[in-house]
Amino acid sequence: MTFIDKLSAAWTANNSLLCVGLDPDVAKFPAHLKQQPDAIFAFCKAIIDATADAACSFKPQIAYFAALRAEDQLEAICDYLRKTYPHIPIVLDAKRGDIGATAEQYAREAYERYGADAVTVNPYMGFDSVAPYLEWKDRGVIILCRTSNPGGSDLQFLSADGKPVYQHVAQLVADKWNTNGQCGLVVGATFPNELAQVRSIVGDMPLLVPGVGAQGGDVEATVKAGRTAAGAGMMINSSRAILYAKADEQAGEDFAKAARRVAIETRDAINAFRK
Repeated sequence: MTFIDKLSAAWTANNSLLCVGLDPDVAKFPAHLKQQPDAIFAFCKAIIDATADAACSFKPQIAYFAALRAEDQLEAICDYLRKTYPHIPIVLDAKRGDIGATAEQYAREAYERYGADAVTVNPYMGFDSVAPYLEWKDRGVIILCRTSNPGGSDLQFLSADGKPVYQHVAQLVADKWNTNGQCGLVVGATFPNELAQVRSIVGDMPLLVPGVGAQGGDVEATVKAGRTAAGAGMMINSSRAILYAKADEQAGEDFAKAARRVAIETRDAINAFRK
């Protein structure tokens, strides 16, 4: 099954456009987990099990694992996802942006070592930085386009031939780079007008949309700007707001139950504006 097929099935099966980001910060873990040797795996597994029926994808951010020499725990998490929730795509958030033989190795890391269904990449070096990933014809390549951070405008909003650079990226991916039909774009929820512009350029191509939750993106504006005619087409990511939701201890709620509550609330808020 290709990345797009799996994602489309997950949108339907879980009635969800919510992507749960896995950005494990040990300093924010519950006290009883912090001293465990596999604390990152244990934390992420609990989050996954609590939110899997409310998510259309999971997005582990590689830096949170690599900084702590915890790539083995990332491997274990991806393996757990593939075996326990094989219908939910894994999007490895790595934002790789090299070319040639180096990019080939990054593709092997994402698709072979971690078994990701898709990986985020940086297009600054042009098609050469994307081409090695396209050799994996069933896997997704999700290309940075209009990112959610304020500084993204430094380059992405520069005008070239009368259009901002981010629109050129969207057009290139839609018209030339999407050779396997497995590409997507990263477009931030913090810029709904630009999100709508990208949707008009790329048709039904899936969009990974960060910026909802802790970054303050508006759910209604995001969904209305980025949805397809079928009411799908997006992986709307929330990480910190779900991972570190404040548990209601008086109600007997732990961190995983709190994460589930927020994930369901976020999914339902998104669904209210899908049609």
